Amino acid sequence: MNGSYLGPSFSQAEMERRLEQAGAKFSVLGEAEMIDACADILASGNALGWFQGRMEFGPRSLGARSILADARSPQMRSILNLKVKFRESFRPFAPSVLREDLSEWFDLDRDSPYMLLVCDVAQRHRKVVPEAQRNLFGIDRLNVPKSDIPAVTHVDDSARVQTVDRERNPRLTELLEAFAGITGCPVMINTSFNIRGEPIVCTAADAYRCFMTTNIDVLVIDDFLLLKDEQPGTSRHDLETYLGQYGND
Repeated sequence: MNGSYLGPSFSQAEMERRLEQAGAKFSVLGEAEMIDACADILASGNALGWFQGRMEFGPRSLGARSILADARSPQMRSILNLKVKFRESFRPFAPSVLREDLSEWFDLDRDSPYMLLVCDVAQRHRKVVPEAQRNLFGIDRLNVPKSDIPAVTHVDDSARVQTVDRERNPRLTELLEAFAGITGCPVMINTSFNIRGEPIVCTAADAYRCFMTTNIDVLVIDDFLLLKDEQPGTSRHDLETYLGQYGND
């Protein structure tokens, strides 16, 4: 088995119809233009809703129904938890990393394509934490940056890693390569495209509702690019409306 992308997929025409029904404003970009745009979006500190092809089957989002963000940001964990996932600020996130760069960034010597293996962040990318900060407790200790990728480094220096390769997910691989070309870092946050208590989005309509309910900055649905600032204000959902209407297309 070379991947877990066994769920449903949808035609471009069907997704475009759904977005138009929702009143969404979008651009259609070619492959290279989309990858470059999304790499710039992530490197600028934005949260990106990433909806591509067949949905994952299994316990993790693996780059088909994901929220992606910059793992280098010390603030990104709290931003995503509080403003996107609507959950406690201390909840951890997992990294996606290019397979060929795995040993540079993590103490792991095997593939982890399903985000199920835990390992330490490589020593070369950990930060020396002053003694005063090591003696902190709870949230204060958690908020001390412990590595060059603090948003995905747990308090014990570990991370639950997804390795990404061209065979299983070529488009996510291209995005990581482009992001690394800008930042020098082939690692990004990959968390499930949903909010606390709800299933992962499945359809384009699900993705748009979640996008408009949260503080996700940009949404990509296959070749469609949606910027939050361009969406009509009357279409923005509040959380109560989203929870009441979820799944009723």
